Amino acid sequence: MGDVDDVLGLLRRYPDVEAPNLYAVDAADRLILEVAADAVATAGSGKVVVIGDNYGALTLGAIAGHDLRDVRVHQDLLTGELALANNARAAGLSDCYTAHPLGRELLGDAGVVLLRMPRALAGLAEIADAVARYADPGVEVFAGGRDKYLTKSMNDVLAQSFSEVRASRGKQKSRALLIFGAKPTGDPPFPVRDRLDELGLDIVAHGAAFSGARLDIGTRFLLQYLKLMKPDARDAIDLGCGTGILAVALATARPEIAVVATDQSAAAVASARATAEVNRVADRVTVVRDDAMSSAADNSADLVLCNPPFHVGAAVHTGSAIKMFAETGRVLRPGGELWTVYNSHLNYRSVVDRMVGRTEVIGRNRKFTVTRSVRGLRGTR
Repeated sequence: MGDVDDVLGLLRRYPDVEAPNLYAVDAADRLILEVAADAVATAGSGKVVVIGDNYGALTLGAIAGHDLRDVRVHQDLLTGELALANNARAAGLSDCYTAHPLGRELLGDAGVVLLRMPRALAGLAEIADAVARYADPGVEVFAGGRDKYLTKSMNDVLAQSFSEVRASRGKQKSRALLIFGAKPTGDPPFPVRDRLDELGLDIVAHGAAFSGARLDIGTRFLLQYLKLMKPDARDAIDLGCGTGILAVALATARPEIAVVATDQSAAAVASARATAEVNRVADRVTVVRDDAMSSAADNSADLVLCNPPFHVGAAVHTGSAIKMFAETGRVLRPGGELWTVYNSHLNYRSVVDRMVGRTEVIGRNRKFTVTRSVRGLRGTR
């Protein structure tokens, strides 16, 4: 394992948020590699798939430990893809893996799957169905995570697609699951579609998309102020769009606005694109997979809507939201507006005031605060 330890020691989270309490490799990554070692060695090159790798530990650890090539990888988050690419270059292993969407191209003929367990049960259900549907019938899945994020419900979800789900011994507050016996599959369970009567919209959602085909309570609160948002706006961005509810609602209510919906989640982007299509606004809603609007030009938007996360992976951390606010200050035109909804205890008002412009509280309920920030009018409260 010397080579593996050397490679894992190189890993960074960049371009994701980096902080002393946020790690690129953890005990769950190491445990998955350990319990899967014999199966990976037997499967060999071209037969190993990695899903949900955070920053490259599973992919590069398997490659280094077993001299593999042609490892196929799916990561929902763009920051994970970019971190893996950076780390692979640093380790000289860039030509040993390829990235794919979740589906047949990723999983066809796979004999071993290494899976970092997602926290969302719907996301796990979509992954399990895809593995059972497309991989070799004898596929062995080695999944794992930190103990505090693993639940009995995850076993139940996996049991819908596989006949055997066994837990390894715990190690360093982590646990792995050994999963095999793929069951026959019927119609694909994802994406799901539901009608939001209160908005008059249909929502489409893949498993890993935030809140599924429902309207989360923060977005519902922000939507109450839709008519107040910069009346003369012509270019708007739904930042961290999820299933695209804000983008589609804005495009439906205000046909004169061209909307870009952006998210770093592949599942969110696919969901938002489908939501725009079923609501017949795909001609005015462009969906982009991006990391906090990094590909958007300076001074290119009149209006940004944002319901920012307060988690970075499994850790409670405001770094992702602050990154979003910083980019908003760059992307908004002078006089442009940022409308944000956030958990009130986070008290982001002073942050957006500093990074975007003059910020005022527009609404507050028992849980959430809605603010409007105007670029170019800084420091006045």
